[in-house]
Amino acid sequence: MDAVDAHGKALKELSKEAKKMRKTRASKESVKELRVEVERLKADHLPLDILLHDPAPSAQPQPDCRIFLVRVDMITKFFKVIPTPQTSGSGSSPPTPSSSPSPTIHDNINPLARLNKEKMLNLNLEPDPAERKQISEYPPNLRDQVRRHYIQQGPCQPCNCRFPKRDFGGFMRQFNLEWFNTSYSGWLEYSVKVDATFCLCCYLFKNEHGGHGKVGDSFTKSGFRDWNKAIERFNAHIGEVNSLHNRCFKMMRDLINQEQSILTSFDKQSEKIKSDYRVRLNASIDVARYLLKQGMSFRGHDEGETSTKRGNFVELLQWYANRDDEVKKVVLQSAPQNNMMIAPNIQNEIVNACAKEIMKAIVEDLNGEYFGILVDESKDVSHKEQMALVLRYVNKEGKLIERFLSIVHVKKTTSSSLQKAIYDLLLEHSLSPSQIRGQGYDGASNMQGEINGLKTLILKDNPSAYCIHCFGHQLQLTLVAVAKKHFDVDQFFDIVANVLNIVVRSGLNQELGLQRPGDTRWGSHFKTVRNFITLFSSIINVLEFLASEGANYLERSVAKSLVNDIRSFEFVHMMHLMLKLLAITNDLNMALQRKDQDIINAMKLAGFAKRQLQGMRESKWESLINDASSFCAKHDIVIPEMDKNYHLGKSKRRSSSVTYSHHLRVEVFNTVIDLQLLELNSRFDAVNSNLLLGMASLSPDNSFANYDKERIMKLATLYPHEFSGSKLEDLSYELDNYILFVKEDNDFSNLKGLGDLSERLVETDLYKTWRLVFLLVKLSLILPVATATVERAFSSMKYIKNDLRSRIGDEFLNDCLVCYIEDEVFETIPNDAIIDRFQSMTTRRVQL
Repeated sequence: MDAVDAHGKALKELSKEAKKMRKTRASKESVKELRVEVERLKADHLPLDILLHDPAPSAQPQPDCRIFLVRVDMITKFFKVIPTPQTSGSGSSPPTPSSSPSPTIHDNINPLARLNKEKMLNLNLEPDPAERKQISEYPPNLRDQVRRHYIQQGPCQPCNCRFPKRDFGGFMRQFNLEWFNTSYSGWLEYSVKVDATFCLCCYLFKNEHGGHGKVGDSFTKSGFRDWNKAIERFNAHIGEVNSLHNRCFKMMRDLINQEQSILTSFDKQSEKIKSDYRVRLNASIDVARYLLKQGMSFRGHDEGETSTKRGNFVELLQWYANRDDEVKKVVLQSAPQNNMMIAPNIQNEIVNACAKEIMKAIVEDLNGEYFGILVDESKDVSHKEQMALVLRYVNKEGKLIERFLSIVHVKKTTSSSLQKAIYDLLLEHSLSPSQIRGQGYDGASNMQGEINGLKTLILKDNPSAYCIHCFGHQLQLTLVAVAKKHFDVDQFFDIVANVLNIVVRSGLNQELGLQRPGDTRWGSHFKTVRNFITLFSSIINVLEFLASEGANYLERSVAKSLVNDIRSFEFVHMMHLMLKLLAITNDLNMALQRKDQDIINAMKLAGFAKRQLQGMRESKWESLINDASSFCAKHDIVIPEMDKNYHLGKSKRRSSSVTYSHHLRVEVFNTVIDLQLLELNSRFDAVNSNLLLGMASLSPDNSFANYDKERIMKLATLYPHEFSGSKLEDLSYELDNYILFVKEDNDFSNLKGLGDLSERLVETDLYKTWRLVFLLVKLSLILPVATATVERAFSSMKYIKNDLRSRIGDEFLNDCLVCYIEDEVFETIPNDAIIDRFQSMTTRRVQL
């Protein structure tokens, strides 16, 4: 907020004091004269601080108006007085906008407002009306901010929610969603938790009237749920024109209506002021857009006028002004002192407005349809646990979309805490948990636990929210499992890790471009092995240098031992084996990270990877030995004779009864591939379930060759809320006509996957004809495949909240991430929409 915005409370106290003086009729003429002079000076568009600091000299204050002037003096201390320039004449004249120098802004001009802002961030305002604290429980200086927050959010009206039925005299009644579209829409709220309705305006302002009137606690505390008398009670609650509800509703409109603000009435602006303000605000938004899309910081260590590095926001705004004369005339030094639009809290509010508009666009694109959720949690650089939520849905064009919705700090990572955080986030955007039709998590016990895991808790509330263990995570676990079960594989990665550790300590890893493999970083093992082969000569040179020139004996001996380890045929053979094996699974890994990947295609890719591994086991042994032998010849590594006995370990005296050929082919090559196939089968063998078999039957591949009506009907029974008994009959008739049409129509002949089928049904408007078939296609697409989008969100979090920005607040972090990750949506948001939201956040000095 700018200076006047920040001190709205002080100005309100001034207005109350003036009203009190009028009521007591004390020196009424003196106050009136002062008011007239105020209006005269305001008509000349003088700055507010001059107006208050230099009242009319001709009007001598009377004793009874001293209190009023004391209040005036109390406000002036918050504003920097602009010096009045002296003219060449004997007298002095009041400054005008053209003659007064442009003042500078001070970030510490209002520590009280900043303190209130920090308190607001810690209030944890609940979106569900049944869980909110009463307004009277908040500190008096924060109540209007709390009210404004809830008014901006709007009444809690979750759509497409499962409203429980209750027995009223033998008749089952429930909440009617159509009530949100009636005259009650401006105040009526619904709580999913307690299945009851509440009144937003009475909750916000009832305590201002002492609670008198025909409004009990049913619409503000306990909730109303007598559905058999709902309309009657709603109308009784509204009451007559001057009822408590109507007075509360009027107060709610007045609070958000800035035209009624005392600041607005105190400052009647010209069109020129409004035009300059809009240009200034647009420039600040343009600068914020650039910084947000690049993930750059806003603030500088020293933002004073004499500083040469005032932070990215101010410096970029100055650069912008230097290249646009229209902007230069209204920003920075050319802007009014109390309306420069560069203060940190103004930057925060602009960023928040951008993020809110992006999230609004995402929810509108979802259009009240079913969706899946992808959730994961991770610690940021300040060791705070953050939970990220991604929505997966089919939009109006039939395209499969994954959108990052929000990241929130969670104090506990228990399944119940995560469930509450998810439900609160959904409710905040008027999304109902009952619309969830798919869950995607990693393998953590708090997520996948069968008794009290997050997936189980959500399944209890919503049995159709089927959960899929992240395919990418499972694929990574197969490699970890193989390494744990096979000694040679485990030893190989230990040697690689030790080589990388000693290279990192030497500081040469940056030159070589090597990175450590991680059990939780998808594809990291493949990249490490590939780079190890490419840089093998350089690695040998580094280790040999350390073996002779190391800092101490231990470092020299370790380096010498590692040289001997990696210059062995067994190591080279394992290195090439792992490269070929990981190359096969890496293609699957990359495919799983696509946002538009559907589960049927993912299962096909997993099956293809299995067949490739089996083919490698049967026919690729000779080519592997040839590759390893040629690599050894190139790097002067001794190649053993394959028909001689294999020596155990490094000692040539400890020979085994098997030959090198048998050991390398049977005990290493075949065994490692068999273990990999075993892990893939155990982790991806879900094809036989009715869920995936039914979805596979919908696939349009090869002109709908997999179509099976019986399996599709079984799939529909797994979604009882969408397909009741009568709708199952309708689906059966639809399927008969649908399959005949799509097999004959050329538009459906070359489709690849359910995603193409969904888009083609929308393009041809046939989704309106076969609504139930299209619904099954959407439900199949919604089922998550991998949590790659969530993992990318955490990568972005580490980029934005780094060591230099470790103190960034949770709300600002979330806003920056939304704008940075969803930059495509950000591009579609016009500045006018951001300006409208920014203006409605609080009372602004200039109204547009």
